[in-house]
Amino acid sequence: MVMEMINVDVTKLSSKGQIVIPQDMREEFSVGDKFVIIKDDHQLILKPLQDLGKNFMEDLKFAKRTVEALGKYEKGKFKEASSKDFLVELEKW
Repeated sequence: MVMEMINVDVTKLSSKGQIVIPQDMREEFSVGDKFVIIKDDHQLILKPLQDLGKNFMEDLKFAKRTVEALGKYEKGKFKEASSKDFLVELEKW
């Protein structure tokens, strides 16, 4: 099973409306690269312009699942598990 790791970090909006992409998340990008931003309610999706056609619908589905998972987490509907137990559960999927 191949699993892509998700990188999560926190940033903030400046008084000029700028958002800093954390350094470890921007390593594959260059100064001047262009991005598309899609807003759906309180959700923002940032995608490199050159990748717009690649897996776009999958990106939208992933974003929706992420928002749903965050909602469940905020309602206390998540359970804690060790990394070993988590991987055992993941293999069952």
